[in-house]
Amino acid sequence: MNTANIALERQREESLLRTGALQSAIFNSANFSSITTDAQGVIQIFNVGAERMLGYAAADVMNKITPADISDPQEVIARAKALSAELGTPITPGFEALVFKASRGIEDIYELTYIRKDGSRFPAVVSVTALRDAQGAIIGYLLIGTDNTARKQAEQAQLRLVAMLNATPDFVGIADAKDTHVIHINPAGRKMIGVGDEEDISRLKIADVHPAWMNKLLRDEILPTTMRDGVWTGEAAFLNRDGREMPVMMVMLAHKSPTGEVERFSTISRDITERKRIEAATVEI
Repeated sequence: MNTANIALERQREESLLRTGALQSAIFNSANFSSITTDAQGVIQIFNVGAERMLGYAAADVMNKITPADISDPQEVIARAKALSAELGTPITPGFEALVFKASRGIEDIYELTYIRKDGSRFPAVVSVTALRDAQGAIIGYLLIGTDNTARKQAEQAQLRLVAMLNATPDFVGIADAKDTHVIHINPAGRKMIGVGDEEDISRLKIADVHPAWMNKLLRDEILPTTMRDGVWTGEAAFLNRDGREMPVMMVMLAHKSPTGEVERFSTISRDITERKRIEAATVEI
């Protein structure tokens, strides 16, 4: 074997080793589950991540069950029903429902609840790929799953926060710091300034809501100093659609990027009209 052939053979060996190392890293990764089945859906490979996430040893599931057996049965039934309607063909509510799109060459990523060996559950994002031989026939499926618990918890926390903010009688608003357009106003806030529940607020700016305060803010350039610590507290006034001003006690927070740039403002403001009326009446007495 000449020198050129020896060098080429070494390159092939090194490439094979790198590929083997990558395959080993994927198989042994604990960050995601990698489940490979045969064409009928029976599990053939169950990686370390799948063992960690689902609590089964590979020997517990290989050549014994399909991924449908470790998935929420009601969700599998619902998926089969939805796909049957979407694709116009009857789909069996079992393993077929989990891989039907992939078997037709359609990219498929979906959310599904996996059931651990101890019966506990967790949400997963699953990506499915059909594995084919040289002639294009399906010889199995690869299902890669990632634990979606953290994102689901964050979504639930956000929903709880939104529900809490929507229930408060005070004005709660969020505005973009760059062009001061309003991003969100809660129902009580919309009522305070006379904006309908379904009305688009994307063109509304801070100056439209309380112009006197905003003009003072810009004229006196108090923003850089009072917002230096990220908080401004004081009295202001909202301008209602009918032209009336409403005195409020306002707390404004500056939300900064990792680089320290102010990206958004959020404000909580309370109507102090009654307090002002009492104060004025006391002065008159």
